[in-house]
Amino acid sequence: MKHRIVVLGAGYAGAYVAGNLARRLSPADTEVTVINAVPDFVQRQRLNQLAAGREIEAPQLSDVFAGTGIRLRLGRVTAVDPERQVVTVADAHGGGEVGYDTLLYALGSHVAGHGVPGVAEHAFNVADRPSALRLRQHLDTLGGLGGTGRRVLVVGDGLTGIETATEIAEARPGLSVALLARDEPGAWLSAGARGHLRRACDRLGVAVVEHADVEAVEAERVRCADGTTPASDATVWTAGFAVSPVAAAGGLEVTDSGRIVVDRTMRSVSHPNVYAVGDSVHTLGDNGLPLPMNCGSAGCTGRQAIQAIVGRLTGREIATVKLVHLYSAISLGRRDGILQLIDGQGQAKPSYVGGRKALRVKAGIHRGALWGTSYPTFGLPKRKRRLAVTTDVSDVSAGKSAKSGHAAV
Repeated sequence: MKHRIVVLGAGYAGAYVAGNLARRLSPADTEVTVINAVPDFVQRQRLNQLAAGREIEAPQLSDVFAGTGIRLRLGRVTAVDPERQVVTVADAHGGGEVGYDTLLYALGSHVAGHGVPGVAEHAFNVADRPSALRLRQHLDTLGGLGGTGRRVLVVGDGLTGIETATEIAEARPGLSVALLARDEPGAWLSAGARGHLRRACDRLGVAVVEHADVEAVEAERVRCADGTTPASDATVWTAGFAVSPVAAAGGLEVTDSGRIVVDRTMRSVSHPNVYAVGDSVHTLGDNGLPLPMNCGSAGCTGRQAIQAIVGRLTGREIATVKLVHLYSAISLGRRDGILQLIDGQGQAKPSYVGGRKALRVKAGIHRGALWGTSYPTFGLPKRKRRLAVTTDVSDVSAGKSAKSGHAAV
């Protein structure tokens, strides 16, 4: 019987890991199934651009996985039972259960309302493609690409909020755009980079409101803790992200935020045949600090999971992948950007790169992420590895699978 590997989610991390496993492991011994809620690959990093009016490529997953042997199942994961080793899926045909021997959990994250009244009913977001398209359609109703002076409020002082506010302001100059920040936008940046950000907002006409604690979102305004009620024709909520409750509900060990707790190889500390990557995982970087929820973390946690799964199943040593956060790349509209280098303690280095050079780096990251996901098996060895005759998934010592011998490689 073949070893069943099931991958939950086909975002940046899930699609990349699935393709690599399919190429590295022999189909005589393994089968790889990917379960995803939508049929296309979503460039989540660029959804703010989609909302503002750009056309963003969305490759079909059936094309992405063509020729890899990967089985694609479209459906929404509603439950994970790690004791029975099954996943429950809801789909157009009623759904059912999918069994696994090794599970890779890569369901990512969604927008977090943090209990603020009215977010779900009245706010837009750019956390998924349908949401970004709804915002785009609404912005069109406010006056098209030229705009008519209507007001857009972007709530959130993180990277997503900054990129969304500046992208909309540049793409739709007739709209009045304000960024409502609970602290200071880009507070984690160096002093020079924060100054560059302020100048970019001034140039694009983005009004920055600092220390704005939004307590409620209403149809045509937001209510702040200081009693102010700024009017809004479109409120975009970017104030944080949360993970699916599926892992916690299934009994996997998770943090208070619901992220799966893993060891250095991305393996669940409570269930050794479950791995987690991307936004779904809580893991410490090489500096001892938790990795942030971003595309860079999806890349390094995904690479480490590949090494661990292949190594354990084939009885080989597990290579250690660097878990580091080296930089933050921020686009500020279509002509400007910031590249902020990060030191070994997770703090911004004093220097930064700004302008078109930084924007080219950000665009290169977008292209690389799309290419690497669309061609996940490119450049990998064509010689596929056979599984060890016996494997013991509960062996966590020295990164090896217990074995009595190996099949031919």
